[in-house]
Amino acid sequence: MAMTLEEAPWLGWLLVKALMRFAFMVVNNLVAIPSYICYVIILQPLRVLDSKRFWYIEGIMYKWLLGMVASWGWYAGYTVMEWGEDIKAVSKDEAVMLVNHQATGDVCTLMMCLQDKGLVVAQMMWLMDHIFKYTNFGIVSLVHGDFFIRQGRSYRDQQLLLLKKHLENNYRSRDRKWIVLFPEGGFLRKRRETSQAFAKKNNLPFLTNVTLPRSGATKIILNALVAQQKNGSPAGGDAKELDSKSKGLQWIIDTTIAYPKAEPIDIQTWILGYRKPTVTHVHYRVFPIKDVPLETDDLTTWLYQRFVEKEDLLSHFYETGAFPPSKGHKETVSREMTLSNMWIFLIQSFAFLSGYMWYNIIQYFYHCLF
Repeated sequence: MAMTLEEAPWLGWLLVKALMRFAFMVVNNLVAIPSYICYVIILQPLRVLDSKRFWYIEGIMYKWLLGMVASWGWYAGYTVMEWGEDIKAVSKDEAVMLVNHQATGDVCTLMMCLQDKGLVVAQMMWLMDHIFKYTNFGIVSLVHGDFFIRQGRSYRDQQLLLLKKHLENNYRSRDRKWIVLFPEGGFLRKRRETSQAFAKKNNLPFLTNVTLPRSGATKIILNALVAQQKNGSPAGGDAKELDSKSKGLQWIIDTTIAYPKAEPIDIQTWILGYRKPTVTHVHYRVFPIKDVPLETDDLTTWLYQRFVEKEDLLSHFYETGAFPPSKGHKETVSREMTLSNMWIFLIQSFAFLSGYMWYNIIQYFYHCLF
């Protein structure tokens, strides 16, 4: 009974803090997302006159919105430690990120750790589960040009065709540079048993910290953005929109997310902040696109090798609390990722001031009309 009484104030404060954070998140969404939509609508003439400038402005607002989501975790003490290669060096080139998938918090983690990588977030295209289309952020992702993929064997071929068409229509025309892809096709806890059974049946690597990746979406992306370049013609399908200085897809960034004690963060935790401050660890390894095979069987084998390496990386992390040194290095190096409090204050201020401005504008026209 004594323990319960001692814990009561702490639990009470935790509940109050979670409710306050949830209320702020709701208000934040109510002012930021409608403001984004209003700006996009009012800028439609610019889209006709200067499409590249329009998508640049839209991308900046998109980055700010993702920065707001990142700030919810940042102020709850959920930070990121980066390991491996410094991907800032390739932030201006076109790249595909291949990421292991454990929970909804993976997306929030990437939203945070990519904020300081130049215009990467502004020019990024996400491939995510179709369920995200029906979240508060779905309308923003639809406008930005992210792709929602429906899971399941019965949908697979259709979804890959839709992805190919989506890339042709939106990747170059909207000046996208990076694509984020979760090749496992679902969360670790949901796919592990099925993946292990498939591995056992087909004499493939038996994995516990990740699952065997699916190669379909990766193959579509590489064929659309790389294969045509070898013939000297523009990649991506829309030749008119390809800048003459573009080198096309240049890198594959193998990204491994690790949580202490293998306990991933979900979106509810990120919003409510009821979990103690946690450092999420993200490891990067960069591969030149010329080293990645394009043929289906070779690409599948290559992807399996990457996820076997992820398995080893995560096993080492869970045993030691750190990732192993990169090849050719004796010591491992980590970098703490930080967000600027002033920058967060400025984008939040802009969001709330914009919300106030659009509310008054809409109210004025409503009274004029009715």
